Amino acid sequence: MTITIYHNPKCGTSRNTLAMIRQAGEEPEVIEYLKTPPSREKLVELIAAMGISPRELLREKGTPYHELGLGEDRWSDDELVEFMMAHPILINRPIVLTEKGAALCRPSERVLELLPNADIGAFTKEDGEVVSGQGGRRTS
Repeated sequence: MTITIYHNPKCGTSRNTLAMIRQAGEEPEVIEYLKTPPSREKLVELIAAMGISPRELLREKGTPYHELGLGEDRWSDDELVEFMMAHPILINRPIVLTEKGAALCRPSERVLELLPNADIGAFTKEDGEVVSGQGGRRTS
């Protein structure tokens, strides 16, 4: 199975998602999207595959979201995609694509829905939260 992750190594959620994929025994294609942004066509394809709107993919924290006024309703989907093309940091992450589908994996355990072997056992996130078993059940 081919697995692709649009990854930002500076993001804890993205690092946790990548680690969960690897704990499931898979080695994904890792695309550091800030270094190698997707084409406009690919970004639109990913948004459609995830079943979300461009607005739902926008990241606010640590981006020029507020400076650009992207919270305003006046922007069309096409315009929001153009902003993400001009400023890839606006693309929320991690996006994971597998044969089972595509998803914005926030929280990171959402990736388990896309893996062929979601039973990864106990997994401890960087913040100490433990996710265990198939389906990403959290334990205390």
